[in-house]
Amino acid sequence: MSDAIVEGASTSPVDAAEPLILAGARLPGAEGLVDLHLADGRVVAVVPNGATPGETPRSAIRRLELDGRFVVPGLHDRHVHFSQWAMVSRRLDLAGAESAAAVAALVAASVDGGEREVIGFGYRDGLWADAPTRAVLDAVSGDVPVVLVAADLHACWLNSAALRRHGLSDLAGQSGVLREDDCFRLVREIDDIADEVLDGWVADAARQASRRGVVGVTEYEMKWNRDDWVRRVAGGLDALRVTFGIYTQHLDRAIAEGLRTGDEVPGTSGLLTVGGYKVITDGSLNTRTAWCFDPYPGLGAEEHPYGLATVSYDELVPLMRRAHQAGITPAVHAIGDQANARVLDAFEAVGCTGSIEHAQLLRRDDIARFARLGIVASVQPEHAMDDRDVADRYWAGRTDRAFMLADLAAAGVELALGSDAPVAPLDPWVAIAAAVGRARDGREPWHPEQALELRAALTASTGGQGASVRTGMRADLAVIELDPYAASVDELRSMPVAATLLGGRFTHSFG
Repeated sequence: MSDAIVEGASTSPVDAAEPLILAGARLPGAEGLVDLHLADGRVVAVVPNGATPGETPRSAIRRLELDGRFVVPGLHDRHVHFSQWAMVSRRLDLAGAESAAAVAALVAASVDGGEREVIGFGYRDGLWADAPTRAVLDAVSGDVPVVLVAADLHACWLNSAALRRHGLSDLAGQSGVLREDDCFRLVREIDDIADEVLDGWVADAARQASRRGVVGVTEYEMKWNRDDWVRRVAGGLDALRVTFGIYTQHLDRAIAEGLRTGDEVPGTSGLLTVGGYKVITDGSLNTRTAWCFDPYPGLGAEEHPYGLATVSYDELVPLMRRAHQAGITPAVHAIGDQANARVLDAFEAVGCTGSIEHAQLLRRDDIARFARLGIVASVQPEHAMDDRDVADRYWAGRTDRAFMLADLAAAGVELALGSDAPVAPLDPWVAIAAAVGRARDGREPWHPEQALELRAALTASTGGQGASVRTGMRADLAVIELDPYAASVDELRSMPVAATLLGGRFTHSFG
């Protein structure tokens, strides 16, 4: 790539989006080199390399030689918990622990190292031979409070000191494990970090996302997010477009303030947009709380063998109707097949469109209902890689109906790919690789019949911009080193990103 970005111009992210030519670019799937002319935050022309559209003098336009690099629309992660993602690197990493004893050893090392409170993230106990209990943690922690958050965000494991500190001793029993709403309340409490500290962490995470070609996220942090993001944008965080979700506890406030899905929030330069109404109707697979038609093996009647319906149908329909009538589009969490079926029933009863977040296990008949009702399937393909062994154990005989991406696409259902970060990395290339390859870590593909074509995966990862750069689109772009159509699954997963532009200005640049 040419060292001379332009004739005397800066590439600072704070620089206004003045006219720019991205010269000598390649568009995946197309022949020859092209020049992309950007102005007023849009792609105003796509012309053969060296051509000059209109009468604009070439010397008046900033010019960057891409030397044959590929350009795709900028990437969007359609489901994140951004504050939690920003916090993960500051917490005890439990991702590699394969037993309760292994987690206890990590906690012991933190306590021995002088930590006066241990907050960890990332354990997955679905395949452990030993069960998490408060006694296991108590034995290595003494009076040091320990709160460990599961990788799926639907369970927390605490020691006795933490249960006392948070007033939860009567809820957790001998296991020390909190699930679903009890877990969510605790996570909100431990996530209560000073604004100036958290905003710095969020800014770092936003910069990291830009380095992966990300231009936008849909934020489902379980709090009133509008004011946090208004403050961050005012403070100079301008690397991402953010769409924020609204939870049930904030629905009345959103309606009273006249928020409507798709509206830009004043004073944020178009970077912050009102999102949908998020309601969680069941749990997760690793926690064995995803609501299914068939029971989980090995669970007794008192252990919710079918999972949990955390919001009943009779509650869900009026909530969705209230949001819809106020102009706030429902975005409903459903993982188990029974949860998905009931949520589709609710969308049909309300008579509105929206999204189902996760859509992880489905009945085959419900694929057609997604299409007929116009419901977006907001899916996280990397979860298939994380959950495949758990699914093979707890959904044995049904895993051909897990993460049915190809069948959804073939039926004409709109797909939106995301990460659910911090459950999976905030990196759309990871999601694209999982969707296309259905494999990771050298393993054989898991149900490869449900793999997506690359174009479909890319289309589902660009926030409605499609798979190809075209005249008239917003100049949210990613410059990448490899042709995604020719890249291997491993190459897709680690796709080198040379630059990212948002509205025609650089949020990440080469070098």
